[in-house]
Amino acid sequence: MTVVNLSFAACGFVGIYHLGAVGAFLRHGDKLLCSLRACAGASAGALVAAVMITAPHKLEHCKEFTYSFADSVRRQKFGAVTPGYDFMLALREGIEEILPRDAHSLATDRVYISITHSKSGKNHLVSRFTSREDLIKALLASSFVPVYAGLKPVEFRGEKWIDGGFTDSLPVLPVGRTVTVSPFAGLQDVCPVHTGRFRTQLKLANMNVMFSMENIKRLNQALFPPSAAYMHSLYQEGFDDAVRFLKRESWMS
Repeated sequence: MTVVNLSFAACGFVGIYHLGAVGAFLRHGDKLLCSLRACAGASAGALVAAVMITAPHKLEHCKEFTYSFADSVRRQKFGAVTPGYDFMLALREGIEEILPRDAHSLATDRVYISITHSKSGKNHLVSRFTSREDLIKALLASSFVPVYAGLKPVEFRGEKWIDGGFTDSLPVLPVGRTVTVSPFAGLQDVCPVHTGRFRTQLKLANMNVMFSMENIKRLNQALFPPSAAYMHSLYQEGFDDAVRFLKRESWMS
């Protein structure tokens, strides 16, 4: 089997789908995991990529954090933009709890984080981390949606950065095969089956998605988290879609 990378799409709170896919890979994907070289991602996808490489045993912890974080945003009068609510602080606390002390060493050259330079609008893919704090800053930068998550872009290595999903929402790595994972129906390796009538495709920052009401709904849910019951069903959908992919590739163990 050739060298394999995993790439997780930017998708906000719909990222619970990614955790379902990771659950399937960890349970049934021994063949894939044996050949796994690196994980990439933008925004919520970058967070999942970091967990997959540095703390796969913390998957349950990640699920619980995602559900409680979504619940705290749902409880705000105006969601994440409610005055006084610190979205980035809540996210940082979750990352701090989950990443191990040596996360930066484990992540170097194995986790690729998509970030966008706030002034030039250029995309950068970061894969070397000098400290745990350096890795955390890169993850926060990749997840920063201006206005929604705050007014000041994240400072990282002396420059200001915003969400990587604006410029490359699904990074493909140059070496080996990159298996793409997305909660939006489209052309990704692991994604929901498109059930709409239209076959029109849209390209959103390097990710091909189908034009459908379901995808439009999910784009909205990325920022405004759906109900806990719907998030549980998204987790299961990610798991099932990943299993279908493993079977299709004859990688099921």
